[in-house]
Amino acid sequence: MILSRLTAYLAEQKRAALIDISHHLGADPEALRMMLTLLERKGRVRKLPGGTACPGGCSRCDPMSVELYEWLGNGTGR
Repeated sequence: MILSRLTAYLAEQKRAALIDISHHLGADPEALRMMLTLLERKGRVRKLPGGTACPGGCSRCDPMSVELYEWLGNGTGR
């Protein structure tokens, strides 16, 4: 199931850009965004504010255009 692969990837990476998650999982960014929203509501991930630096720090992209998510753990389980 893609949701379990998504959570495993974020747990391993700690922070990842939506586009990187999409490439790694071979999934549509819009579908992933819906899953990430669900995980946000459960307190497992959070969307980082625009302008947050990427984990790799390559600075090739405009930081405001990168959608980053951070793994928080098991969350509240709601």
